[in-house]
Amino acid sequence: MPRRYLVVVSTFIISLLLYIDRTCIQVAGDSIKRDLSLTDTQFGWILSIFTLGYALAQTPSGIIADRAGPRKLLAGVVALWSLLTAVTAAGFNFTSMMVVRFLFGAAEAGAFPGMARATLSWFPTRERGLVTGINFSASRLGGALALPLMVWLIDAAGWRGSFVVLGALGVGFAVVWWWWFRDTPEEHASISAEEREHILANRQKVSAANTPHLRFSKLVANHNVILLMGQYFCSNFTFFFCLSWLFKHVKDTYQLTASDAGLLAALPLLGGAAGNWFSGWLVDYLFKQHGLIVSRRLPAIIGFVLATVGLLASLKMSTALPAVFFLTIAVFGADMTLSPSWSACVDIGGRSSGAVSGTMNMAGNIGAFATSLAFPYLLAWTGASTPFFFVAAGLNAVAVTLWLFIKPQQPIQAATA
Repeated sequence: MPRRYLVVVSTFIISLLLYIDRTCIQVAGDSIKRDLSLTDTQFGWILSIFTLGYALAQTPSGIIADRAGPRKLLAGVVALWSLLTAVTAAGFNFTSMMVVRFLFGAAEAGAFPGMARATLSWFPTRERGLVTGINFSASRLGGALALPLMVWLIDAAGWRGSFVVLGALGVGFAVVWWWWFRDTPEEHASISAEEREHILANRQKVSAANTPHLRFSKLVANHNVILLMGQYFCSNFTFFFCLSWLFKHVKDTYQLTASDAGLLAALPLLGGAAGNWFSGWLVDYLFKQHGLIVSRRLPAIIGFVLATVGLLASLKMSTALPAVFFLTIAVFGADMTLSPSWSACVDIGGRSSGAVSGTMNMAGNIGAFATSLAFPYLLAWTGASTPFFFVAAGLNAVAVTLWLFIKPQQPIQAATA
């Protein structure tokens, strides 16, 4: 098997672990609130403080990925976030949970920028879309797996024991990643000469001027980066609802048991995985047929339109299954935007792709931070979930316009010179 395929398998597992550990707290929410005497809004802050830590650490983590390489960064962050997953089990009040979940979010921040940097070095340009789609599909599968898995695991070991088990699994994988992975195919002893030459001949060429030392001020002054940040905020506002409040929304709105709600709430995440696979294929197909601009812009625009329509249609449904079906369409669409977004970061970033993707992901997770708080507060103020869905649909519509002005053919150095 080509060694770059094993790289995809490894980053797929990292993404899977990332979202299992991130999503598990949603299912444990009722148990945590009961044991620690928390309200819904306090629990909303615990969910949102994770995204704040995650957002604030994105650009620094991306810069570290560019300078230290994905081997060191990913081994370190997987081990650290796994330890903090286990430490979550020791939470004893609102403040302790806030501190641990903030640090947990910051520890997870390097994962996708690190994977973006590995993608630049290990994969031909025409394979990048599918590789990105596969990695992000794992995050959705991890979230979907966590929902029914955590119902069972909490029954078996309690919510505290569940976090310890998940933490131990992550630390074990971090050791395997450090032992096996290398930052470039040139450094990997077991890769064949034929595959090495194929990768070197077909991966993105970056100039010597394209150095991994961009200042943050230069990143956020670039028009492409600003637009990518804006559209990713909109995408994550929709998606993070699945990781924060969808389980509770489905369970309470339609009066379901925890196990039934867990199965239904997993469907949009499976839809997101499918959206990543389809978009990854579409990005690569359109790149071969129509070039760089169309291959990034068209899948993202289609995705945001589907997200808008799915969210609004779900409001018209009076029973659980049809409502979740349209939410699945919405998340399928929102996740169609990921492959073009991260591919565009590598297009314009080159050797600074970790910093560019981290900055975009920072904005996206500010959107996730907003989601975690917007849903419970809008529900408390209005007594209905409808306003939240209108806000999310409106943001997706705005993102369609933003993509019309993104220019992935302009490297950041040329655009900011």
